[in-house]
Amino acid sequence: MRNRTQPESSSSSSSASKSEPRATDEQIKTSSNDSIHVSSAKRSGLVWTVVFATLICASYGVYYYQYEHMPPPLTAEQAGRRGFSELEAMKHVKALTQLGPHAVGSDALDRALQKHSSCASLGSAFESKLENMFSVTVIENTPAQTFYVLAASQKIKESKHWEADVEVDFFHAKSGANRVGTGVFKGKTLIYSDLNHIVLRILPKYASEAGENAILVSSHIDTVSAGEGAGDCSSCVAVMLELARVMSQWAHEFKNAVIFLFNTGEEEGLNGAHSFVTQHPWSTTIRVAVDLEAMGIGGRSALFQAGPNLWAVENFAAVAKYPSGQIIGQDLFASGVFETATDFQVYTEVAGLSGLDFAYTDKSAVYHTKNDRLDLLKPGSLQHLGENMLDFLLQTASSTSIPKGNAVEEEGKTVHETGVYFDILGKYMVLYHQHFANMLHNSVILQSLLIWTASLVMGGYPAAVSLALTCLSAILMLVLSISFSVVIAFILPQISSSPVPYVASPWLTVGLFAAPAFLGALTGQHLGYIVLKAYLANQYSKRMQLSPVHQAALVKLEAERWLFKSGFLQWLILLALGNYYKIGSTYMALVWLVPPAFAYGFLEATLTPVRLTRPLKLATLLLGLAVPVLVSAGNIIRLANVLVATLVRFDRNPGGTPEWLGNVIFAVVIAVVSCLTLVYLLSYVHLSGAKGPIAFASFILVGLSIIMVSSGIIPPFSEETARAVNIVHIVDASGKFGGKQEPSSYIALYSATPGKLTKEVEQIKEGFVCGRDNVIDFVTSSMKYGCLTDDNSEGGWSQSDIPTIHVNSDTVDTEGNENERITQVSIDMKGAKRLTLAINAKEIEDFTFKVGSEELVPRDAKSSIYGWHIIEFSGGKNAASKFEIALYWAKNSTRTAGNSNGKEKQQPLVKLRTDFDRLTPKTERVLSKLPPWCSLFEGSISSQPLSFLNSLPVNF
Repeated sequence: MRNRTQPESSSSSSSASKSEPRATDEQIKTSSNDSIHVSSAKRSGLVWTVVFATLICASYGVYYYQYEHMPPPLTAEQAGRRGFSELEAMKHVKALTQLGPHAVGSDALDRALQKHSSCASLGSAFESKLENMFSVTVIENTPAQTFYVLAASQKIKESKHWEADVEVDFFHAKSGANRVGTGVFKGKTLIYSDLNHIVLRILPKYASEAGENAILVSSHIDTVSAGEGAGDCSSCVAVMLELARVMSQWAHEFKNAVIFLFNTGEEEGLNGAHSFVTQHPWSTTIRVAVDLEAMGIGGRSALFQAGPNLWAVENFAAVAKYPSGQIIGQDLFASGVFETATDFQVYTEVAGLSGLDFAYTDKSAVYHTKNDRLDLLKPGSLQHLGENMLDFLLQTASSTSIPKGNAVEEEGKTVHETGVYFDILGKYMVLYHQHFANMLHNSVILQSLLIWTASLVMGGYPAAVSLALTCLSAILMLVLSISFSVVIAFILPQISSSPVPYVASPWLTVGLFAAPAFLGALTGQHLGYIVLKAYLANQYSKRMQLSPVHQAALVKLEAERWLFKSGFLQWLILLALGNYYKIGSTYMALVWLVPPAFAYGFLEATLTPVRLTRPLKLATLLLGLAVPVLVSAGNIIRLANVLVATLVRFDRNPGGTPEWLGNVIFAVVIAVVSCLTLVYLLSYVHLSGAKGPIAFASFILVGLSIIMVSSGIIPPFSEETARAVNIVHIVDASGKFGGKQEPSSYIALYSATPGKLTKEVEQIKEGFVCGRDNVIDFVTSSMKYGCLTDDNSEGGWSQSDIPTIHVNSDTVDTEGNENERITQVSIDMKGAKRLTLAINAKEIEDFTFKVGSEELVPRDAKSSIYGWHIIEFSGGKNAASKFEIALYWAKNSTRTAGNSNGKEKQQPLVKLRTDFDRLTPKTERVLSKLPPWCSLFEGSISSQPLSFLNSLPVNF
């Protein structure tokens, strides 16, 4: 009988490839006078370093081709009448951005939409440009005449194919209420009034039945008041206008209609989409909805939400010229990692539709700031989205199999389809259904478990212990990698003027986080390697009589293989967890498990009785990592870029989170990804002489990055990637601030970007005092750290602007047995067009909301957020400003009708904020002194430049 070397699941079957360092074989006598060959445990450090550098370059190459490489923009002549031209679409972007910020209720939005009777006051120069651009005559003082988007739509109608029918509808939405069940608006009641939309429908002239089934393409015209909205979402509107022009030349071949919705009110709570699907007569014909969005500016517009029915994404994957989309984005969006929402949520939740949601995500740091401007829009961005959408619309508009709903029938039950989709290099899209994913994952999991079980049975107790030590190595990698990165995360706020000094230069994260994570992973695996070697050496000494040199060589080779196989185990665990919870992104675990395992089995495993342990082949590493790098490298780099950009607006309640928290989250993400993806590569380094030089180079990289950050050589922000700040003139009439009965007027400067405002205040001056002493409650958010000044803050507002809360009646309904207390309250916004209202849910269990005589919010089961019923109202210029609210007290309320002698509660019964998009002299002066590295930011819960606060105490 031959004595075996240390048992393992598989080992090499041939000599190393030519790229391998030569391994000298020695013939060694065993205790039974048989012999085996032992390869020397050596590997060239230079070769490993070259492979490492090659993989890094390949990863960046994948990212560049997948996300940065753009199609060439086409002129009108190159595209032709039936093709998409970016240069034509750019004309629309330029015209819309020249209007400046156009928020709901602004004059600029009126100009973007249409022209009212006060035409002359809106500017004759713009009218002249409009007439020249569209050959449309703007007739003076005629109501409801066309302005930009409406004029462009009318032009499309005039130039359509003679067998196509184009209908343009200027739609005025009535007041309504919107409540969505998920996302950033979950638990809120969103009320709107006086919204205007433009709806354009294209269908064949001689096939009227085509109007019974329609594909909706939607985006929003309105912007936030902080920026001109070149990306969010004038670029989307421009693409839609050019698409509508092209589709009007193809419509005679359609079987289904195509509806383009240019809505307003999206930035205030998805109100435009809601008003359309609940009020417009064409909404009942829609079978598929496509939403175009931007969470940055330009780049490749990627599909990040699809379904529930897969018909739309199947057609998109089949025909798109530059398919771009990742189920990872859908999983992250659904998890709430990115606190935002799109109109697609309304189309799926409220209208019950299926479809696609696309978004631009380049330069995400400019989102909702002044830097969302035209000059940052990357050439080719509109061409990319336009050609993809054109291919999709031509395919679906001509289809006879358009779905009538978002569900399928399965064994008599109605179920929602789900699927997995991802693109490869932006050229090919992979799509398969979830039930196929389940079968595929289950098959891989079962086969992996069988292989591991067989390996452990054959190897016995020593193999089981080796496996346990391999798991210890993976744990040490993770722990030390996270620890090294987190240490840097805590250090940064102490040595830099900003806790996030890498926002304007994301490449700094390589030295600040990736390099420490790499060092930690290398250190952790090396410690596991040492422990594993010690155990294997003990086993070899018991089973074989070898010289110390040859025993050490065998032990190193055996330990290397166990470390490589630890990658199989960790990805197998992630695959099993993802499959159990049906997470679409689980395909990532599949591609990081199967190709390396296949390469190992193909190049390293053998069925010979005597298992000759040799160094792992470099071919095994390269073959095993080719597919994972191709499929996931671009996505990993892209995700890191987006995460860095979101740190600009990380602190939704300024001062409410520790300064280091954003760094720690980012550090943990980088460390975990590093450990998972580097496990195979690092297992090769222990037999080479590259450990020392690689570790030294990593230390140098970390040191240089820290020096650049601490010295200020690399500024944390730039004019293009600016710090998000808010400057708000606040008039507090709630009576709680300083115990004053008269309104308090002051200017607040605060930032959603972590860090102090010392440097900014030093440049602005104007008497600001920073600190945490005065917390400002903005109803749906709060300022826990900021800077205040009341110098010269009395101008620009008047007492007549202050909203009022009046108690009309407070009674107990004695009819029935419950003695229910009802309080009738009226609210007057005093001309404001945006209201944020919170009702104390501990005292009030339900409420109704009326605008005039119309009850928009009936009495029903209400949800609350942190103990408050939240109502947000927004509207156009003619929106209502007076409301009636009925408050139904909770049975366990501490207050009873007419009792005003109880102990005063700290929390009010009702609190509100009204906003005006108006600059007072003081805020205008502060804004003019704002440093260039700062930019006004406006989110869904942010205040506008002038805000009024008021409240109603429980003891009213």
